[in-house]
Amino acid sequence: MADAPTITIPRAALEDLYRHAREEFPSECCGYLFGDGPTLEVKRCRNRQDQLHELDPEAHPRTAANGYNIGGRELLDLVRSFESERPVTVIYHSHPRVGAYFSAEDANAAISAGFPVDYLVIDAQETSIVEARLFRRDPAIEANAEGAYVCVARFEGAAI
Repeated sequence: MADAPTITIPRAALEDLYRHAREEFPSECCGYLFGDGPTLEVKRCRNRQDQLHELDPEAHPRTAANGYNIGGRELLDLVRSFESERPVTVIYHSHPRVGAYFSAEDANAAISAGFPVDYLVIDAQETSIVEARLFRRDPAIEANAEGAYVCVARFEGAAI
C-alpha cells in the first residue's frame, strides 16, 4: 500500500468534507470515501463517541470533542465494501482546534481495525478549515512505532 498512488480528492468533495467538519464543530466529524477522482463518493457518518462515553465513561473516556467512532450499519457497510467492486478508500475525521495530525489514538485505532485504507484528518478551527492531510501506513515501520503513518498529501483548507 505504501507504493500505491495517492487518492485524488476533487475540490467539490473536499468542500463537502469541510462543511461536514464545520457542521459538527466543536465535535469531530467522521465518515469515509469510496472511489477516487471523479468517481469519488462521500459517506458522512454519525459520530457515536458521545453515546459510548455516556454508556461507559471508563471504557470510553473520550467524547466527540476529541474522538470518533463509526458504528452500526455504517460500520457494517464500510466492512462489507472490501468485498465489493467499490471498496472504501479513505476514512476521514476532523480534529477540532488541534490541527491535522495523525495522533497516537488514531494510529492505534487504525492498526486495530486493519482496514486497507488511507486516513484523512481535517484541521477544523473556530472560523475555518485550515487544511486536511492524508495519511498512509508505512509498512517499513513497526505498526506500533511512532511515525507508522506518514502524510502522503496535503489539501488547502477553506473559509467554510
